[in-house]
Amino acid sequence: MYQQTIAAQIAFDGIGVHSGRPVSLVLVPAEADTGIVFRRRLDDGSVRDIEAVSANAPFGDLSTVIGSADGVTIATIEHLMAALYAAGIDNAIVEIDSGETPIMDGCAAQFMVAIDETGLVSQPVKRRYIRVLKTVSVEHNGARAEYRPHNTTRFEIEIDFDCAAIGRQTYAGDLTAERFKGELSKARTFGFMKDVERLWAAGFALGSSLENSVVIDVDGGIVNPDGLRYPDEFVRHKALDAIGDQALAGARILGCYASHRGGHRLNAMALRALLEDRSAYEIVELPARRTDPVRHAPLVAVAAPAYGPQML
Repeated sequence: MYQQTIAAQIAFDGIGVHSGRPVSLVLVPAEADTGIVFRRRLDDGSVRDIEAVSANAPFGDLSTVIGSADGVTIATIEHLMAALYAAGIDNAIVEIDSGETPIMDGCAAQFMVAIDETGLVSQPVKRRYIRVLKTVSVEHNGARAEYRPHNTTRFEIEIDFDCAAIGRQTYAGDLTAERFKGELSKARTFGFMKDVERLWAAGFALGSSLENSVVIDVDGGIVNPDGLRYPDEFVRHKALDAIGDQALAGARILGCYASHRGGHRLNAMALRALLEDRSAYEIVELPARRTDPVRHAPLVAVAAPAYGPQML
C-alpha cells in the first residue's frame, strides 16, 4: 500500500530498435510522489525532464512515445514501463542519452531481472490507485477496448491475425510481479518480413534483428531459428505492451482492461477516455479514500517522428 522506488541505480546499454544507435539508460531512485520521469540528455548537453503520463504521449501505432512541449521525444518506452509497473515501482528517474530506449532482446525480461537483483525500497507515502467505477469503451478501425470495474489490476487481451503463425489468441490474468515474470516478461516484439524489408529500405527499423524480434515470413512461418518462447507468444507480447501503455496512467489502475485486435493507439485511446471521464473513476489510498482527480498535465501536442514496423 506504500509507494516504492529502486534500492540503487541500474544501468542498461543496448541499441534502439528503430535508429540502430547505441543507447545508455540508467534507472535512478526517486523521492515519493515523483512518478516515472524520463531525463533525456541532448547532444548539446542540455536535459529535458518528461513525465511518463498519458498527457505527454501522442497517439501512435508503432510504439509508445512521450514528448516535451518543445518537441523532444523518447520512443519505445513500453517494455521498460511494463517492467516498472509490474514490479510495483512508483518513483524513478530514467536517465537516457537517446531518443528511444534500448530494445534489449525485444521484451521486458532483462529489465525485470535487474530490478529483482537490485531490490525495492518502501517509501513513507501511501500509493494512490485509480479505481474504475463504470465501463468506458473505445473503438478504432474494427478494434475495440474497454475499462470496466474490477477489484484487481486485470488484463484480458485478444488478437486475431490472418496469418497461420498467429491466428486468434487470447490472454487473461490479474497483474502481479510473479505472473508478469513467468507469463509475459519474455514475450518478444514481432513483425512481418514483408514490412521489415520495406521499412529497412526507407531507413526505419535499423536496429531490428532476429536477436530482438520474432519475424514472420511471407508464408506465415517463423524465421527465428530458435522458434517461439511461448506457443502464444504473440498475444503475450500484446499483453506486455498493454501493461506498459497503462503505466502512463500515473497510478495503478484497479479495474479490468480488455481489448480486441488492439495496439498502442487503441491502448492510449482507452486510457485517455477513462481519465477524461471524471465520473468513471475515483482515486483511493487503500484503505483511505481520496476525492481529488488524477494529476496529469494538460494535453500536449508533440511532434512525434514516424517509426518502423509495428513492433506489437
